[in-house]
Amino acid sequence: MALSILPRLASAAPAVSCAAAPLAGAVEGLTYAPRKPSTARSRRVASSNLKSNTAAYRTPAYRQRAQVRRTKVRRVAFKPSAPSLGRSFGLHQTPDALALRSSVAYVIDQNTNEALFEKNARVVLPIASISKLMTAMVTLDANLPLTDTLEISNEDRDFEKGTSSRLSVGSRLSRADMLHIALMSSENRAAAALSRHYPGGRLAFITAMNQKAQALGMKDTHFFDSTGLTSRNVSSARDLAKMVNVAYQYPLIREFSTNAGHHVFTGKQAIQYTSTNALIRNASWEIGLQKTGFIREAGGCLVMQVTIQNRPLIIVLLDSTDKYSRLGDATRIHTWVGNGGV
Repeated sequence: MALSILPRLASAAPAVSCAAAPLAGAVEGLTYAPRKPSTARSRRVASSNLKSNTAAYRTPAYRQRAQVRRTKVRRVAFKPSAPSLGRSFGLHQTPDALALRSSVAYVIDQNTNEALFEKNARVVLPIASISKLMTAMVTLDANLPLTDTLEISNEDRDFEKGTSSRLSVGSRLSRADMLHIALMSSENRAAAALSRHYPGGRLAFITAMNQKAQALGMKDTHFFDSTGLTSRNVSSARDLAKMVNVAYQYPLIREFSTNAGHHVFTGKQAIQYTSTNALIRNASWEIGLQKTGFIREAGGCLVMQVTIQNRPLIIVLLDSTDKYSRLGDATRIHTWVGNGGV
């Protein structure tokens, strides 16, 4: 029968106090220092650990667990964003002669209103910051002093999409500067401030936007805010062509929207703004008015009044894949018209 010797050893051994025999430090005038392992021993231990880890990695179960971990990381890191509303309905699959990346395209002769190119032009979609053209017209129609100073408040922050702005709360600019950077750089807080400083406040401003749209015969259009950050600002390409044509009649909108850059001082700091439309800096383009826009639901948007071969045109592009493809689509239309496509 097997006997255990642990109880006997425990009873025979005297009690030892841990506090009486520290592992390191002064003990009756002597200093204890643990001996360092030799270099050869360290190498043997490291080699043994490496072999153990390598052997474990070779097992099928280990490799399977590692693959699962890598797959989980990929799924998080490369999760695609939700498509725009137009793409959700398959509008991007509509074929066209120019192979445009925009789901919606509309080109008209500004003098005759003749449609030169049309793709899903009657479909109603979110229009993002294209809304700011109507914001500009309503602001100018009110004949408010452009030299008045407007201050950015907490009410002008974007609580719809949570986007940031270079205009911090407390920034102060003239109404003209707010209008300028809203059109040229699509500054959302500037557009929000313009609506808040309107007689009757923001609600009266949005009402005026919709009344203006109705007066222009824009039956497919409705506005819920002055910035375009909400996807409830909707229109069709045909309606937007009407809006661009009317906005072109405002000299200040033509000037502000086509500037390449503008410098402002907010009372806190100096800021240099640039145009969101790179075609403004392209000498081969003659652009009389432009506005870009983007939110996820709307995709990339662009409207322009341009002159090609001495022919004034209005171009509307909606629901492009990104900010570069909308410029590429505009360039394809420019080349097509320039080469006598119409």
